[in-house]
Amino acid sequence: MYIVILAGGSGTRFWPLSRRKTPKQLISVLSGKSMLQRTVERVIPLKPKRIIVVTNSLQAEETARQLREFQKRVRIDVIEEPVGRNTAPAIGLAASIIARYEPEGVMVALPADHYIVGEEEFHDTVMRGKDAALNGYLVTMGIVPTRPETGYGYIEADMAQRGPAGPFPVKRFVEKPPLEKALEYLDSGNFFWNSGMFIWKVDVILDNILTFMPELAASLANLVFSEDIWELVDFNPQIEAIYRDIKGESIDYGVMEKAENVVVIPARFGWSDVGSWNALPEVIGAGACGNVLIKAKHEISLDSSGCMVSGDGKLVALIGVNDMIVVDTGDALLVCAKDRAQDVKRVVEELAKRGLDDYL
Repeated sequence: MYIVILAGGSGTRFWPLSRRKTPKQLISVLSGKSMLQRTVERVIPLKPKRIIVVTNSLQAEETARQLREFQKRVRIDVIEEPVGRNTAPAIGLAASIIARYEPEGVMVALPADHYIVGEEEFHDTVMRGKDAALNGYLVTMGIVPTRPETGYGYIEADMAQRGPAGPFPVKRFVEKPPLEKALEYLDSGNFFWNSGMFIWKVDVILDNILTFMPELAASLANLVFSEDIWELVDFNPQIEAIYRDIKGESIDYGVMEKAENVVVIPARFGWSDVGSWNALPEVIGAGACGNVLIKAKHEISLDSSGCMVSGDGKLVALIGVNDMIVVDTGDALLVCAKDRAQDVKRVVEELAKRGLDDYL
């Protein structure tokens, strides 16, 4: 089994803590180790033959530094993308490299920035997915929903033919729904949150890329391998040339929504994609006053609740405020209504327009 960790995201919704060179997956959002390091630690018990981390050139140095402590336990290789092109090229590139060494190897593709509780259940789910992948299926892990979430995509499963553990044939993928639809999906019992975690044999995913994304397949076919396949730094000039011409596209849209051999494995472990500051209360319990604080030395709260504050090591005092997000990083201060957390990325876009690159 090979683990491919997708770690090239920008994490714009976690500005100002998340920056271009140190995005969400490379910082300690929850204190302690970074989300990338937590992801690596989570998969080591699966005894992978190799871990491949796909990142971008801006983040490659910090990514490699954070991975050093794990190199004695498992071989980890880093692939640098010159520019982000979404998940399909990153997955296709990693699969092409693995296939050169072991064409029928099983590949598990995971984002670097997810929060998971219940690692034994996670491991069991991966192994069940591996069994399905060995039978030629494209496997996606579907999170059993716990609420009518409108911020996630959904997977509709055909649950009529198999037992409660699955895997179940996928009927369709659904974009982020309005609340009334999300309530329907929750009540139906055959919809799962789309986790963006996948398991397949590398020859199967490459065959599907060839079928549904022929331009990407043709570009990847140009890779020239040396005798030492795993000297991945040798690929940098080739990757740069390939990425100049390929289109950015997600593996969901490029392959999974079109292929016929797609199944979903129900996943019952605790999960969050930690997509914005607003998601932190899911993974960090609120204090006695109903507020979530990180990187804060002390809290004084007077008639305040529902706030999320990152205090940069300072004492935090809240007076008569509710449902606010406040993030202090020394050089920048974010003050945001909790229900506008998704709009933080617009601040990043505005900073780029104004040329304020020191804050990106």
